[in-house]
Amino acid sequence: MGLGTLGGGVATTRWFVKHGAMVTVTDLRDAAALKSAVKALGKISKKVKFVLGRHDERDFKENDVVSVNPAVPRESKFLDIAKKAGKTLTNDAQIFFNEVKNPVIAITGTRGKTTTANWTAHFLGSGGMMGGNTPEAPLLYLLDKAKNKKTVVVELSSWQLELLPGARRAPDVALITNLYPDHLNRYKSIRDYALAKSNIFASQNANQALILNADSQWTGFFLGQKPKSRIYFFSLKPLPKNQNGIFIRSGRIYFGENKKYEVVLLADKLRDFYKRGEHSVQNLLSAMLAAHLVGLSWKKIRPKISSLPDVSFREEIVTNRKNLLVVNDSAATSPDATIAAVKRFGTPHTFLISGGTDKKLEFKEFATAIKKYIKPANLFLLNGSATQKLVQSLKKIHYAGEFKIYEDLEGILKDIKTAVAAYRKAVVLFSPGAASFEKFKNEFDRGMRFNLLVSKILKS
Repeated sequence: MGLGTLGGGVATTRWFVKHGAMVTVTDLRDAAALKSAVKALGKISKKVKFVLGRHDERDFKENDVVSVNPAVPRESKFLDIAKKAGKTLTNDAQIFFNEVKNPVIAITGTRGKTTTANWTAHFLGSGGMMGGNTPEAPLLYLLDKAKNKKTVVVELSSWQLELLPGARRAPDVALITNLYPDHLNRYKSIRDYALAKSNIFASQNANQALILNADSQWTGFFLGQKPKSRIYFFSLKPLPKNQNGIFIRSGRIYFGENKKYEVVLLADKLRDFYKRGEHSVQNLLSAMLAAHLVGLSWKKIRPKISSLPDVSFREEIVTNRKNLLVVNDSAATSPDATIAAVKRFGTPHTFLISGGTDKKLEFKEFATAIKKYIKPANLFLLNGSATQKLVQSLKKIHYAGEFKIYEDLEGILKDIKTAVAAYRKAVVLFSPGAASFEKFKNEFDRGMRFNLLVSKILKS
């Protein structure tokens, strides 16, 4: 249910066909909108029944299993029809954990999960592989590639986690990076959202590990769900002696376990990460700890820190020349993510491009950060429902000037090209702080289009 355009639905369809199922693919979008996804199925599409542009009730009554795409609303009447008919509801995450034989590190959180997953896989090197909530390597694509003993690092969204407790196994290491208000257009409250995230450890046993952020105000909530796994923490501050985990003290990284401590990394290696912001240091700590808990020694982790990769669309530097720095942070789909980016890159000569689709989030702190770091003349907004809420929040705190609201990125970048000419060194930060569905397929499509336009307009 839900073919989608990000690759997950294609991977799920391929997996079911490969394993002998008679597959019906149904999606409310029509064939024209899903042309690329159907084409990606190749010859397999001939073995699939397509019901596009609508859902038929009989498909949910006659088929034995309904595999649900993450974008499908939990309140869909068709899911109720399937339940009443006694059908099995599943999703790609539940199937993955039912079938995978490899050790698994599973990572979720509001911010930082993609970077943390990439960095964890980087530390594991040839001993690991990564995928999950990504167009490049969806979960069931990854499942068919995981034929050896490599540790699989998977990034999981709250949507994917909703059915995880029904799987036959749980992650060997589960990691929650942090929790901030997000997806409140899907969840009734942030508590409901947090409960979905807590499914990542709900079925863990005492031989498995859970990593939590000791600096997050939601960690107490997760501990209140009474996890059965071994609990480790990461923190920018020293941890109490009764807590196992990785932390910073006097500029050094320490690892503590069973009240015994060792220095993992000296202060000079941390300076570059602090320049990127505290969130970058937290990503480093959590990735190091996850890799260590599946058996990688600190001796093997340390040399790989200097070569940690930038991750596409996550504060990604796409242009850095004498007079211009351009940062693509398209994956910033919530205000908290953009606040972090603005704190890192905000200067009197920073141009911020922001705005998009609302997810029923608050914009007061976002507006405050803009007022502190971005001059009114340097704020460029892409129109959308979230943009209108942001403008109202900015007006309430008396942020001066007329708001420049555009219907497309091309118009914004053309005007910015003229404006940056007045600066010896300008920074262009594309960090929407909102979803993208009113103008783009998703944040990946948004990020790719931004990069193409930068090449066309700002590099010319």
